[in-house]
Amino acid sequence: MPVEMMKAVRIHEYGSSSVLKYEDAEVPDIANDEMLIKAEYASVNPVDWKIREGYMKERLHLKMPSVLGIDLAGRVARFGSEVTGFSLGERVVCRADVERGGSYAEYVAVKYGKVAKVPEGVRLADAAALPVACGTAWSALFESAELREGERVLIMGASGGVGTFAVQLAKNVGAYVAATTSSRNVDLVKSLGADQVIDYTSEDVGKSAREMDIVLDTVGGTALSAAFSTLRSGGRLVSIAANPDAKMAEERGIIIKPVNVNTDGKRLAELLAKVASGELRVLTERQFSLSEVAAAHELSQSGKVRGKIIIKIH
Repeated sequence: MPVEMMKAVRIHEYGSSSVLKYEDAEVPDIANDEMLIKAEYASVNPVDWKIREGYMKERLHLKMPSVLGIDLAGRVARFGSEVTGFSLGERVVCRADVERGGSYAEYVAVKYGKVAKVPEGVRLADAAALPVACGTAWSALFESAELREGERVLIMGASGGVGTFAVQLAKNVGAYVAATTSSRNVDLVKSLGADQVIDYTSEDVGKSAREMDIVLDTVGGTALSAAFSTLRSGGRLVSIAANPDAKMAEERGIIIKPVNVNTDGKRLAELLAKVASGELRVLTERQFSLSEVAAAHELSQSGKVRGKIIIKIH
């Protein structure tokens, strides 16, 4: 049988955006519990370029050349003998396994337990924005911080991919939501439902937000340092950008909550239902083609992205 070929963006070594190569690759074979997805959209997350630069090579064991990318939406091309409940051509979304083969490719093999059907009325481009960013926001707020109705939560970096989803998710459960962003994004974050928007370029975050029950930090650096003065004693601090100072947390009676994100098909179905109902909006900064992934990575690394960066594959 002749080898099936496809276009993909791969790295042959770790490095800058220049190591991303748009090239021919073999269509992956699938195991009995896997599905082959004909990709239509992917998206870019900061974790993608961190993997590319080698920051995570102690945790992820990539076989070079390697296809990067995690978020994926497309249609079922084929499936293994153990897969049930899906049909050929059905619209689906999933979180790809980079060690198995990422989403910057025309075809991607994934375990079927990670896959969810995309409801009618939800665009595949919007579905592709959900797995990493929205999945992380959900895990951080509800699994790590255990956010409850009526609590006060501060979202630091509210205009980014995780932040835009976190503001909406927290507001939807009845929390008081404060949020930090830059001047140009104040109106945007207000439109997501934030009760208080703090322009960190002109306001002292530590003085503007007080007695918070929870801080979700997506920025790190000075933002994470400021988080300590905003929390009440017994408050919970979750950071997806850096490791909080454990000694300072202990001195101030603040509880550091680690994040463990495992967005499977069931969780994705729940998030998709919120998009379908209008509870969640997907904000897109820009769309690139598959051959432009290097430029998409550079935009992500600029730190000036509002919402998500989408990759159109087919």
